[in-house]
Amino acid sequence: MDDVKEWYLEYHIHKNRPGLLGDISSLLGMLKINIVTINGVDGMLRGMLIRSKSDDQVARFRAILETIEDIKVTKFREPRVRDRLAIRHGRYIERDADDRKTFRFIRTELGLLVDFMAELYKREGHLLVGIRGMPRVGKTESIVAASVCANKRWSFISSTLLRQTVRSQLADDELSEDHIFIIDGIVTTMRSTEKHRMLVRDIMRLPAVKVVEHPDIFVRETEYELDDFDCIIELRNDEKEEITYEVVESGFSSFDIS
Repeated sequence: MDDVKEWYLEYHIHKNRPGLLGDISSLLGMLKINIVTINGVDGMLRGMLIRSKSDDQVARFRAILETIEDIKVTKFREPRVRDRLAIRHGRYIERDADDRKTFRFIRTELGLLVDFMAELYKREGHLLVGIRGMPRVGKTESIVAASVCANKRWSFISSTLLRQTVRSQLADDELSEDHIFIIDGIVTTMRSTEKHRMLVRDIMRLPAVKVVEHPDIFVRETEYELDDFDCIIELRNDEKEEITYEVVESGFSSFDIS
């Protein structure tokens, strides 16, 4: 017997006639393919997560879909993280056209952002995530909320969330690959001691999840590069907001309250 597999189907509706979804659902039922989740994705796109034990039945279903004139299949594949989140939230995460590992969110999408980061955190081994954004947009809060959703503990290595935090050592129970290590790139590189920076280097070598706020400052002042990051997240108050670091200097700035 074949193992149960999941597939992500997305199709564009040319003609949204009555009974279209019912016809597709009935076809799935006849082929003994189960619908796990279904949702609209950005206007006339419909996303569907399906599950089946038979690859042959899925192949038949796909072939029949190609003959339905009212729709055009745009995606049919094993589901990715972005596919599952699109189904859950009804829209796709915006991706930078030039840098495919950069993902963009606005403040009203914090729920989607938290879900996205939580899925990233569930991966095993090394993961380096950078998050850009202006002060008080919700960066740190989203990082912590995602840690809770992923059922992982977190440690602030450097932060300005409540008061300036600059750690120089870890407790024994923090030396875990199941930890989320949170680093403020500005505090670590411009407001810290050499002992702290040595701790950061040690943490960067751990096979665990590291999240760096203000990654551009972090790479400007250290030996690391943006290419070292697996994913860059940008969080804005609105789509037109520009993320800048003009106010960052060795003294106090609005970035001290982020």
